[in-house]
Amino acid sequence: MLVKGSLPFSRPVSRILVIQLGDIGDVVSATPAFRAVRERFPEALLAVLVREGFGGLLEDDPGIDRIFEVRRRQGMPADRVLEPFRLIGELRRQRFGLVIDLRADDRGAWMALASGASVRAAMHYDRLAWRDFFYTHLVIPPPPEKRIRGAAHQSLDVIRPLGIDTADIVPRLHVSKEALERVRRLLPGGGPRGQVTINPFSRWKYKEWGYGKWAEVLRWMGKEKGYVPVIVGSRDEREAAARIAAEAGGGVVNLAGETSLKELAALLSLSVFHAGVDSAAPHIAAAVGTPVITIYGPTDWRDWAPEGRKHRVIMPAKDCVPCREKGCRGEGRSECLEELTAGAVKEAIEEFLSEAHAG
Repeated sequence: MLVKGSLPFSRPVSRILVIQLGDIGDVVSATPAFRAVRERFPEALLAVLVREGFGGLLEDDPGIDRIFEVRRRQGMPADRVLEPFRLIGELRRQRFGLVIDLRADDRGAWMALASGASVRAAMHYDRLAWRDFFYTHLVIPPPPEKRIRGAAHQSLDVIRPLGIDTADIVPRLHVSKEALERVRRLLPGGGPRGQVTINPFSRWKYKEWGYGKWAEVLRWMGKEKGYVPVIVGSRDEREAAARIAAEAGGGVVNLAGETSLKELAALLSLSVFHAGVDSAAPHIAAAVGTPVITIYGPTDWRDWAPEGRKHRVIMPAKDCVPCREKGCRGEGRSECLEELTAGAVKEAIEEFLSEAHAG
C-alpha cells in the first residue's frame, strides 16, 4: 500500500534508476522487478545501481541500459572520501526522473536523495523511519495474510503499489556466447558431458555443511553416478576446494576462484544440476535454468530458496529448523547441519534425480 506520495506520477517518466545494494542473491532475485519496470516503461532509459563487482551479472540483460556500481572504499584516504561524490556526480548527470530503492539500506537512501530525481520510492520500515525523509513515495509491506513468500516477491512488494508489476516472477540471468566460450576453455575437454557444479562454501560459516561430507558426496557422484563434479567458489576458497577435491579421490575439477560472476553464470548454465549450501550460487544457477539442490539449516528456505518443481531443498529433520539464528547459541556453528549425514544428502539427491528423469 502507498502511504506517502500519489499516483500517477506528476511528470512523464523517461529516465529510471533502480537501486539494489544487497548481496548477489538479492540482485539476482530482483531481476523480475527490473523486468517489471521495463514492461511498465518500455521507452524509458533503465539503469540499475549495485555493489562493485555485481554488475557483470546484468551486463547481457537486454532490458537494462546502464549499470552503475558503488565501489568499495579502497586505496588512498582521499580516494575513499571522494568516491561517493564521484558516483553522485555521475548519477546526477543522468537526470533521472524516477528512482526506486529496493532495499532497506542507508547508502541506497543517500544515493536516492543525492540523485536529484523528482520521484524517489522505497519501502517504509518502522525500525528505519529516519529514511522516510529521503523519499517522495513510500509503500508498506503487505499484511502477513497477503504476503507471498520468496526472495523475488520482496522486491516486487516495493513496486506493486506504484502500479508496476509483472506476470513473469522467475529470476533470470542472460548468458553471452563469449562467457560460454571462456568457460569451456577452463574445463577439461572443452566442457565434459555430465558436468555438475558444487559450491560447499558460504561467507557465513554457520550455513556450511562440512567439507569432509562434501568430499564423500563428490566421490559418490563421480565414481557411482558417473558425473564430473566441478567445485566453484571464490579465490579465498580455492585452497579449501583443493582439499575437498583431494579427499574425494580424483576426478574433481576445481574452478574456485577461476571465474568472474559472469563466467560463473555461464558455467552453471552448462551443468546438469547444481548442489550446494545457502549462498549466491544457487540463485545464479536457478536464474540460468539449471536445477538446484540446496542444503538449508538456520535460514528459512521459504524466503530464499529458488522456487519451482525443478529445484529441491534439503533440510535437517529437527524441530528447531529453521531457527533464523547465526548458529547455535551464537557460536557461529549449526548443530543441525553437523548432524545431517552424507548418506541423507546422497539419498535426497538420488530421489531428486529419479523424479527429474521420470518427469
